[in-house]
Amino acid sequence: MDFIFSAIIVLGVIALIAAVGLYAAAKKFYVEEDPRIAQVNEALPGANCGGCGFPGCSAMAEALVKGADNGSIEDLRCPVGGAKVMSQVADLLGMAVAESEPMVAVVRCSGCPEHRPEVAHYDGLRTCAAMNLCSTGESACGYGCLGCGDCVAACSFHAISINPETHLPEVDEDRCTACGACVKQCPRHIIELRKKGPKGRRVVVSCVNKDKGAAARKACSAACIGCSKCEKECKFGAITISDNLSYIDWQKCRLCKKCVAACPTGAIKAVNFPVPKPVAEQPETATKQPEPAVTVKKEEQA
Repeated sequence: MDFIFSAIIVLGVIALIAAVGLYAAAKKFYVEEDPRIAQVNEALPGANCGGCGFPGCSAMAEALVKGADNGSIEDLRCPVGGAKVMSQVADLLGMAVAESEPMVAVVRCSGCPEHRPEVAHYDGLRTCAAMNLCSTGESACGYGCLGCGDCVAACSFHAISINPETHLPEVDEDRCTACGACVKQCPRHIIELRKKGPKGRRVVVSCVNKDKGAAARKACSAACIGCSKCEKECKFGAITISDNLSYIDWQKCRLCKKCVAACPTGAIKAVNFPVPKPVAEQPETATKQPEPAVTVKKEEQA
């Protein structure tokens, strides 16, 4: 029994010494945290999506406080909270924040089976990353969507789904927070963040194929062929051709849709525009023949 009591006493003394040492070390190396960090972190949505460019909301909060101390937080944005949350954060930090345009994820591929038929069968790990490493995919286009849904798995907000008919991802704009997770996950870089546009309306080149016109058209009938017709049609300098591919600068685009009509393959899409009403056919009316002129002869006076 004496041996047991001695062991308990020894362990107790060791634990006490260790506790005192830890307490002294904590006091010596304690770093006081700015209380504003906790306040800003509380105002942030807590999604920890990484869309702001930081690992989580706590890191974003630290960056915001540091930015406020340096005089500006204009380059920092929370895509999930949007303008409302950033306004609250600005009030906490006594800063002014510029209103930013709402953004949305845009899928730049129209390669459904109708336009891009299957030429091979992939038998392996069913992810876009694995398929992209192994081959060009199951179609002849080495640039378009692979349809395995890596972007769907990356989205924390259930804003993307794969259409079972087109095999292409579709974005639910009401759920999309423009966090950019799907953009980073796509190995073909067919998803990008663009300005949502007034009433959600946008004009987008729905293709990323950089092959020359004939090869691109052979791989997909809806591919951009770099013909420059859209570039010539645009009066605002919003369209440029690079590497055989057309691109629309959303900051310059005026949504006139003239490029949509000019595109010979339908690669340019007008999104969320109202469907034009069909022009009613005018009923054919019988053409009236002009009545022959009647000449009245004056009676000769006797």
